[in-house]
Amino acid sequence: MNAWTAQTKADYAALSTALCLCVCAAGLFGEDLVQRGHRQDLVVLAHVAAHPGAEARGIARAVGVSERVVTRNLSRLTADGLVVLVEDDAHPALRSYRLTS
Repeated sequence: MNAWTAQTKADYAALSTALCLCVCAAGLFGEDLVQRGHRQDLVVLAHVAAHPGAEARGIARAVGVSERVVTRNLSRLTADGLVVLVEDDAHPALRSYRLTS
């Protein structure tokens, strides 16, 4: 609303403030999406630490998210060197994970 009234009254300070607030809100929303992924990584990491040899399906059931999300979390944690595959030759659904030594 502030942006609209600023245009009709030629109040460019109010217009720029309104635009700045919109950009900041979009940035905070994007940051929240990124942080949500990191928080989920920590939950998965904690579960793997407590249950060495856990499979993605069991982790998903335990933490209450889909197996696809857990697989994405495990991929990031593996790439970061925090988690390793226990059984690499197994079917992807049966691969188990543990913390790195």
